[in-house]
Amino acid sequence: MSTPDPQSPAVPPSAPGPGLPDASALLVDLRPAPLRAAVPLPALPNRVVTLTLDVIEDGGHGLTAGAGEVVVLCERGVRSTLAARLLRADGVNASAYPGGVPALLRALP
Repeated sequence: MSTPDPQSPAVPPSAPGPGLPDASALLVDLRPAPLRAAVPLPALPNRVVTLTLDVIEDGGHGLTAGAGEVVVLCERGVRSTLAARLLRADGVNASAYPGGVPALLRALP
């Protein structure tokens, strides 16, 4: 049995990922300001809004069904799953980006 290489990424670069969100999708970044500053989203053609899970839970997000496709991002994909579920309950076409921002960064060409 071989010992895992501590330098190797948790997901190999060749592993298939979710791909990039459609360019027309609205991205919702749930990460707190310090994480957004530490790891900013790359330049993407998407419009990006920042919201907190609390704002989404309280229904104060301001998004409607007219927003089109909404893709929610967080640090790892856990909170974005809950946020997307709450947004869908409010009639928004929302989905969580699997694996969060790290997976999005790995999907870049």
